[in-house]
Amino acid sequence: MIIINPRSRTPIFEQIKEQIINKINLGELKPDDKLPSIRQLASDLNLNVNTVKRAFQELETERVTYSVAGKGVFVSEKAIKNELVIENAENELKRVLSSSKARGVSLEQVINIAKKIYEMGENND
Repeated sequence: MIIINPRSRTPIFEQIKEQIINKINLGELKPDDKLPSIRQLASDLNLNVNTVKRAFQELETERVTYSVAGKGVFVSEKAIKNELVIENAENELKRVLSSSKARGVSLEQVINIAKKIYEMGENND
């Protein structure tokens, strides 16, 4: 089940994307498992279809999923430990770390903050 936090600063399509990747990494979704249809997930979450579509498009671009015309969207065989997902996470971290350093946050403080947020998991917004 995907849970959207409307108060989060993270865009809704990113929340969907991150939760699907998390489910894959936890083994809840396995290679070749079918994801719900875009329309079904949008309806279940009471969201605009375009929001879910964007999340699914990004997952496919990052090779986390693949689509089969007329059949749906499926988890890719290479989704776990996907290099593109790791590369995107690294780029996001570089941006955040650069900003933190510019604001005078020490490496020790960054590590402590990161541990705290990481341990909080999905409840970090």
